[in-house]
Amino acid sequence: MISQTPKPKKCKECKQVFVPKRNLQSVCGPLCAIAHSNKLKVKKDRKEYREAKEKIKSRGDWLREAQIAINAYRRESTKHLGCISCGTFNGKANGGHYRSVGSSPETRFVEENIWCQCERCNTHLSGNLINYRIALVQRIGLDRVEWLEGPHDPKKYSVDELKYIKSLYKQKLKELINNTGEINV
Repeated sequence: MISQTPKPKKCKECKQVFVPKRNLQSVCGPLCAIAHSNKLKVKKDRKEYREAKEKIKSRGDWLREAQIAINAYRRESTKHLGCISCGTFNGKANGGHYRSVGSSPETRFVEENIWCQCERCNTHLSGNLINYRIALVQRIGLDRVEWLEGPHDPKKYSVDELKYIKSLYKQKLKELINNTGEINV
């Protein structure tokens, strides 16, 4: 019978190299075992907390999160064009809506309605809409702008639709960042 001596391993807790006494041993000693066990318990508790938090989210919470996701994507994907209203950046970049969410909630998730806008134009100048419209006509054409300005059927998104929108735009943002190699969210 050939006795094999175990190969040295790196302790999952203290990262020191040790020779395990048992095949499945992943930590070097009792103190590291206790610390590692506590970390695993905390991770499990955090996961349970996140899952419980997801279950009690309201439709409004999901709507807000989906809006944040699409705004982040549109802000990042159109940032290279500059602020749609003034052409430069005076402060922080926002995802500015041509038709505001309050006045036209049915266009809140229409990509052509959301462009990168500087904080000054979006917040302090209430969207700087005259310049926004001029630039928007140049970018997407008069027909699409008139469609945005026109009437739309009311849209009430389900929680499942909002979850899908959130995951779709988070994925699009992740791909965009991976393609450009930088993050400026």
